[in-house]
Amino acid sequence: MARCFHRRRALAPLSELNVTALIDLGFSLLIIFMISTPLIENERALPVDLPVSEESASKAPDQRFVEITIASGGYIVDGNPLNRPQLEALLRSYAASPNPPVISIRADRGIVYQEVVTLLDMLKANRLTKISLETQSR
Repeated sequence: MARCFHRRRALAPLSELNVTALIDLGFSLLIIFMISTPLIENERALPVDLPVSEESASKAPDQRFVEITIASGGYIVDGNPLNRPQLEALLRSYAASPNPPVISIRADRGIVYQEVVTLLDMLKANRLTKISLETQSR
């Protein structure tokens, strides 16, 4: 009985990679994104049908933005419903600050245009000139 004492290619490179952990990570990320995307989409609690524009400008990261939504029941400033006298007082306080914010106006497509003009008049009376009109991109 003869014995063979040579190595059986113990130092040969492994030709298969174990990608099971990578696949598990990919599926985990997919599930996280599938769950978080609808939550991000529903971040704005008030559904507003915005008008459509050709191209939307990006917001500057160093500017402070205040979002005013014109709804059928009144005005909503950063999620807080306000009536007209409260809004005028708030706009006066914004005008008195040394660095006034950019006013971002969101108005439903079906809202009476006079409501938008009234808000623009209030902004003009308080010398708030940095205005952004929110629209949907095509």
